Formats: sequence, structure tokens, C-alpha cells
Amino acid sequence: MTTTARTGGRDLAEDVERLDAAVAGGDVDGALTLVDDLLDEGLDPLDVVEVIATVQKRVGERWQNAEWSVAQEHAATAVATSALESVRRISRGVVPERGRIVIACAEHEWHALPAMLVSAALRSRGWHVTLLGASTPTARLNRYLQDLGPDITAVSCSVASGLPHSRAFIEASTTAGIPVLAGGAAFGPDPRRATALGATAWAPDARAAVEVVEKLPLVVRAAAPLPPEVTVEHSSLISGHRSLVATIAEAWAPYRDAGTEDQELLRDIVDQAVHAVGGALLTGDERLLSETSTWVLTVLAAREHAASAWSELGSLLRGALRDYPVASGLLKQHWSPETPAPA
Repeated sequence: MTTTARTGGRDLAEDVERLDAAVAGGDVDGALTLVDDLLDEGLDPLDVVEVIATVQKRVGERWQNAEWSVAQEHAATAVATSALESVRRISRGVVPERGRIVIACAEHEWHALPAMLVSAALRSRGWHVTLLGASTPTARLNRYLQDLGPDITAVSCSVASGLPHSRAFIEASTTAGIPVLAGGAAFGPDPRRATALGATAWAPDARAAVEVVEKLPLVVRAAAPLPPEVTVEHSSLISGHRSLVATIAEAWAPYRDAGTEDQELLRDIVDQAVHAVGGALLTGDERLLSETSTWVLTVLAAREHAASAWSELGSLLRGALRDYPVASGLLKQHWSPETPAPA
């Protein structure tokens, strides 16, 4: 996300740097004071949401590049979440005169902050927003759809493991005739994955979400069924997921040679890689594999693993998934010994 001039021609870059310093230093009071000051100065709450989102993106990058530990990442995210509460407090003073929107994270999606950012942005524009939070089961969503009868639902998904559950979310909403806005890192850089899963629209960030919801139709048709060859293979992949991850991890040299703490990270890498295969299969978007492959290489390199570890993982994935023809074809194209390592 870029930090460009917003309200009154103000450049948000300086605000980003100041909040970043507070978040990086674990300074909750400093972060809250800064956000309160920005709002008191009359800065649009949507601009403040953008500042927080930009800082949070840096937090994730620092973990990815091994500059921060998981504990540091979690602590920084807690500070950013606290800062957002000031925006939410201001937004609660806005009379909700627009329609009702239900926002939730897909089941198995525990990164709640992106959904919270979108919720605060929409609330600041007068929408009546119900935020269901992290990892919302589809059954719980169905109850809310029946009880609240929202005009719009929005699903947030940051990791590939949440894409199948996003599809269930979309099916539940569109079957009830309710348009769905999809967003989050797992949906990629454009509408392709969201459209493939049957969402009505896609937004890359909170600012875009505010604009997109204005244009959604009042009623939509149920999402079209996914191709049978995709659903059959994907169902098999999901049912065998845990076994596949264990088989690949135990055969992967970096995992075998690592200590207990490092093994946890390396197993998570394998888990994410297998989920990425499933996500690419489900959405028909092979770029998800390329994105995950690049992410894996970055995480491994930052922790001083040789590039051969990336190649070996690709080979193990192909071997373990040889009975999945569509998935194997995707891997051969986007993650195999013949594929150059991402730059």
C-alpha cells in the first residue's frame, strides 16, 4: 500500500513513520496518543486506517525477513490493534444511516486485524457493521444471515488455508441472495480468485472496500458450482492434508536436521505449501503457487537455509502429490527442479 497525499493534501508518510516507531517499540501509549492526535487534527478516519494498515504490513515483512521473532510480531500487532480502537471509537460516533454489513474472517483464518480495519473504515462512512471476528464457522455465519438479514457480507482471508472456507462463506451468502465482498492477501492482487470462488466483488484494501460496497447489487444469484474435476481432487487433497504434510516434512532434510523450535516453522512452511496447491486448484489461479514459492524461498533464505532446501521441498511436493493429476501439473509448471528459483 502506498502512502500518498490524502486529506487536505497531507502526505501520510510521516504519520506512518511515527506510528511504525511506536509499534516497533511496543509503545502502546505512544501509538494511541499519535492516533488520537491525528483524529483530533481532523484527519479522515479512513486515512488513519491506511496508516495503521501500512505499518502492519511492515510488521509481517519483518517476521518474514527474520528481523523479528514471532513474539515480536505478535506484540507489534497488539499495539496496532490497540491503535485501531481509537478509530473505532470515533466511528461509533457516526450515526449508521447506510445498510447493514456483516464482516468475518474465513474459518481457519486467525488474522483478524485486516477485517477490523475494513470494519472501522466502513463504520466511519455510516454503514451499520457487525464484525464476527477471526475464524468464523460457516454455521455461525448462516445464523447471522438469518437473524440479521444483512445487505452485504464481506469475507477476509489472508492465508491459502482459508480459501475453501471462503468458498463456503460465499455459497452461504449468495444462496441467500446477499452480495459478497472478498479481500485479503490470500485472494491475491486482483479479482481473479474472488471471482473464481463466486464472490460478487473484490477489494485490495479498506479504502477500496468503501468504494466497492457502494456499487454492489441489491440481490445476487447463488454462486455457480465449481468444476467437478476440481472439487473431487480438492476434496481428496483436503482429506489427506495432514498425512501429506507429515510425509513431506519428515522427508525434508532441513526439517529432519532442525531443532524443535525450528521444526515448528519448517512444518508450517510445508503446511502452507500444501494449502497453496489446494488454493491454486480451487481457484484455477496458478499464481498462488508462484507467490507461495517465492515466500518460502524468502523465509528460508532469511534463516540461512540454502536454495537447495527450496528445490528439495518442490521435489517432495511433486512426489507426494503424484496421484493428484491437476495439482501435479501445476507444481510441475510452478515449483519443480526445472523451474528457476524465484528472484
